[in-house]
Amino acid sequence: MKGSIPEDKIEEVRRRTDIVSLIGEYVTLKKTGKNYLGLCPFHREKTPSFTVSPDKQMFYCFGCSEGGNGVSFLMKLNNLTFPEAVRQLAGKVGVVIPDRPPSREERERSTLGEQIRRVNGLAADYFAGALQSPAGEGAREYLRNRGIGAEAISTFRLGFAPEGWRNLLDFLDKKGVPPKLVEQAGLAIPRAGEGERGHYDRFRGRLMIPIEDVDGHVIAFGGRVIGAGEPKYMNSPESPVYTKGNNLYGLSRTREAIRQAGFSLMVEGYFDLIALWSAGIQHVVATLGTALTRAQVDLLRRYAPRVAAVFDPDEAGRKALARSLELFLAGNVHAKAVILPDGHDPDDYVRTRGREKMEELVARALPMVDYYIEEILGGRGTLEEDRDKLREAVAFLCRIVDAVERNLFIKKVAETLNVDEGVLKAEIQRTRAHSPAQMPAEQMRRKAPTEYDSVEMSLVQMMLEYPNKISVVAQSGVLDCFRTGELKSLGEELLAASLEGGATKDASVFVGSLSEGPLRNKLLALLVRESPYHEDLIDRLMADAVRQLRERANKERGRILTRKINEAKKAGNQELHDRLFAEKNRLLREEKELS
Repeated sequence: MKGSIPEDKIEEVRRRTDIVSLIGEYVTLKKTGKNYLGLCPFHREKTPSFTVSPDKQMFYCFGCSEGGNGVSFLMKLNNLTFPEAVRQLAGKVGVVIPDRPPSREERERSTLGEQIRRVNGLAADYFAGALQSPAGEGAREYLRNRGIGAEAISTFRLGFAPEGWRNLLDFLDKKGVPPKLVEQAGLAIPRAGEGERGHYDRFRGRLMIPIEDVDGHVIAFGGRVIGAGEPKYMNSPESPVYTKGNNLYGLSRTREAIRQAGFSLMVEGYFDLIALWSAGIQHVVATLGTALTRAQVDLLRRYAPRVAAVFDPDEAGRKALARSLELFLAGNVHAKAVILPDGHDPDDYVRTRGREKMEELVARALPMVDYYIEEILGGRGTLEEDRDKLREAVAFLCRIVDAVERNLFIKKVAETLNVDEGVLKAEIQRTRAHSPAQMPAEQMRRKAPTEYDSVEMSLVQMMLEYPNKISVVAQSGVLDCFRTGELKSLGEELLAASLEGGATKDASVFVGSLSEGPLRNKLLALLVRESPYHEDLIDRLMADAVRQLRERANKERGRILTRKINEAKKAGNQELHDRLFAEKNRLLREEKELS
């Protein structure tokens, strides 16, 4: 058992998992031959190198060397433990894992993140129930006034935190949740007064908006005050499962609509998103009260390579657009700038003007680069009147990492500012030369690949792909002929696993369990490609590999024997000479048989 999950259940989860469907929930994949390709979710890249093999039920990225099976994909993507990933995958593929109360040892072993997600889920259920109670009438009226109906309330799990200091704490206490854990989840605050002990609810008298990760687990909450009061919005603090800059509101509910539309509409507020969704514009996400981050751009890019971002026409909106543009360019996301009329936000615009007008506004949106150059850089007068304009343009162009894109924009900016293109290029070169050299965060430092013996590697690959043929290797004793210690050890593990009951049936599981390093990466890269070892030829190919390794070992042994025979002859040791000579004749006969 691993983390209280029976081995047979783990195997059933693996067997039922379709890795293409699983990874397709997070990465847009395109069929290429027998495999599928997409942009890697683990590093930034412009050309897809992330490969998924439905035949092998595994993935591998030729850009960053991440690879494995469905369980390891979820572990890496969502920072989960092995039991957490198996349970999450079990829920996706319909495997029921016994949900017995965890023992004390298991509770201590479970991660804080796992516990916090459970507490947040219980809290979301409590708030949802409170919204439908008599105490939630004011919150229900508020939602009706904003045009938010039952479907949106259910879809986004909206709730209500009643007035009172310990309503949620008392509810969770009955579920066996200690106050300290409720505090760590951001749902309770310790009393700070002198002599005060205990905790009180963080959210009181607020409409509650659960914030979910991409898989629908509640990781935090936003609380909106009903009526007068400050602050208008109160959000959960960051926790082991929640970082504002790493998540986008609503994505778990809208990602399929985004994939189908081919682009996402990005807004700022919870109710902006809910209003658009309610109006039928469902390919939408919202930031979480912070400036856009690289992690959020990467998250968006998994589902569609284009985004239309909504900005206000004021100075704050201009600054937000400039910051966002840099991130979209670096993230290889094609962005448009949707500028709302003065005094409108997406919520009231779609409610007063309707879905069609909002969609027309999005359709007319300029590419963000063009809007930035024409309306922001080019909208404040001549170069002589405002030197800050040139400084802003140079700073913008210096931040574009891709040299081809930078040169394209230099031409546009030069035309807009009516400045000589050569002068602008020279200023950019001077500025970049005097700036500290900065390597892009996503640029990987790669070591020279480790070289492995090709015949040894091919035999190991055949053992992985055809575990029913491992007995041939066992009978030949050819592993003693391996030069590479790592490959020899791996071959011995495969033999042992085969003798113990065929644990090598899933090659991706076996290789995925190896320690991180060049050998694991090499094997994953080989396995994810279409196999060169056809089933009709495998006996011949395996026998040929065994023969080559035996011949090589015999030749090396023969050279050693020849040297020792000459040494024995010089020393006058006839007995040793004859024994070594007989051994060499035996090797020659074996070589003849092999050939």
